[in-house]
Order: sequence, then C-alpha cells, then structure tokens
Amino acid sequence: GTVFWGLANKCVISNSFILDDPDLKDIDPTVLKHCHAAAATCILEAGKQKADLSAISTCLEDCKLDKERIEQFCTEYQKNKDALEILLGSIGRSPLHITDVSWRLEYQIKNNQLHKTYQPSYLVTLNVENNDSRSHPDVSFSCTMEQLQDLVGKLKDAAKSLERATQM
Repeated sequence: GTVFWGLANKCVISNSFILDDPDLKDIDPTVLKHCHAAAATCILEAGKQKADLSAISTCLEDCKLDKERIEQFCTEYQKNKDALEILLGSIGRSPLHITDVSWRLEYQIKNNQLHKTYQPSYLVTLNVENNDSRSHPDVSFSCTMEQLQDLVGKLKDAAKSLERATQM
C-alpha cells in the first residue's frame, strides 16, 4: 500500500534501493524486485503520458487491483505528481540510443599522483543519438580489463533478462 508507493516513488525520484528497506525484509527479493519494477513502470508511464486519475484507475482496475489500493495509489500519485514531472522533464522525452561502440587499448604510464603504473586499460566510446533534435556528445570512459569484463557480463545479464521479459 502506502509503504510500497513511498518506496517505489523514492526509488524512482532519489535512486534509493528498495531491498534495503526493513519493512520489506520478509518478502522474497525476487518478488520484491518484480513488484518494484512494475510499480516504477506504472508511475513513470503515468507521468510520461500525463495520465489523469481516471485513466490510471482504469489501468489499475484492468490489473485486478482492489478499489482501496487504487485509491491509495491515485492519492499518492497526485501528491507526488509535480516532483515526478520535474524529474521526467529533466531527462528529456526519449533516452539516448547507442548507435556504435569503439574502443582502443591504451597504456596509462602515470596516474593522478604521478606514480608510474604501466597498467593497460581500454578507452571505450559509445556513439549516441536521440530522437530529439539536440546533439549529444559521445560517452567515453576508461576501464581496466577486469572492469570491462564485468561490464560485458552485466550487459549480457541485462540482455538475457530483457529477452526473458519479452517472452512472458
């Protein structure tokens, strides 16, 4: 109810992580993550579409929520609507899309403290574009081989998760 809305809203607006909340420690973490993702998606889509309360109520009724929970959700949504719209306005209408990736091996001879390191690292550049007309600089970062392997592993996990979600 209200506890979950508050947590979902806090996670959307302030990046707090839901699994750290002591009120929810008895709930299976996998179920909690799915519920959080569903609630966050609902909140964000309602804000993005500037949905009115009747549209939100209809959607939640279609999801088989009872009247009391729908009223709670709508009340909390209305209270937090302005903050959500400010957040959504600050990130633009559509996310950046990665169009290409380039990388090169570089050797870092000295670090910030001018100590010799001779450590190989990768300079990765993500070429990005957006549907809006604004231009966006490419995203570049440097990482070690271990960090790059960790990133690749996490991207593979995300791709598998997305694939599973589309098969539901």
